Amino acid sequence: MIELRGVCKSYGSKRAVDHLDLTVRPGELYAFLGPNGAGKTTTIKMICGLLAPSQGEVLVGGYPAASQDAHRLLGYVPDQPYLYDKLTGREFLKFVVEMYGIGRSAGLARIDELIDTFEMSDFIDELCENYSQGMKQRVVFASALVHDPQVLVVDEPLVGLDPRSARIVKNLFVSQARGGAAVLMSIHLLAIAEELADTIGIVDHGRMLTVGTLAELREQAQHDGSLEELFLKLTGNDLPRTAGPGSRNRSEPSP
Repeated sequence: MIELRGVCKSYGSKRAVDHLDLTVRPGELYAFLGPNGAGKTTTIKMICGLLAPSQGEVLVGGYPAASQDAHRLLGYVPDQPYLYDKLTGREFLKFVVEMYGIGRSAGLARIDELIDTFEMSDFIDELCENYSQGMKQRVVFASALVHDPQVLVVDEPLVGLDPRSARIVKNLFVSQARGGAAVLMSIHLLAIAEELADTIGIVDHGRMLTVGTLAELREQAQHDGSLEELFLKLTGNDLPRTAGPGSRNRSEPSP
């Protein structure tokens, strides 16, 4: 459902994405990992049609990512939730329903379903300007799902969510993928990626370093530790071991 072929994106002399190949299939939950500045958000914006690649091809459901056909298939949750402050959450969701051309009765039923799913009934009729970060995030998630997308792309999805809301969202990722959607999740919380992902891709300096299941990544790197340890090894950010009690620096003279 998502396919990048030899994709590059440059900003002047800086290349943010460098000949990147990436595929997310229907029914797959793909964790897209990398250090800050690795090119993840730039890649996501190209998948969502917000940026054009400098080189290569970005397809969603077989359509160019910037096309209306691709947009109808895709739901996108950015790293920062943007809402209209002077609308209520319900009014915002109705606006999104109208933008997708969903019929009134079906749209209202879908909104009610999502309000229940994300437990928003206590605040959905308040102005968005009064929402906490977590409330905004739940409304944005609901807006991305009103049209039942076949592709779901999320950038740092758990920012600002309390543990219960985070669990709702994690369950949602799994249910969307098991229902046949292609889910691409960019996230810094490696334990969540290790818990949920079918496939893990690790990118650095705009290039894909490795991709596969966690077991396949461990085999490729000949490293049997956690995903965090594997990530640090592959991205060249290994942390030195902490010296134990009573240890000394080798260059320190003996008393």
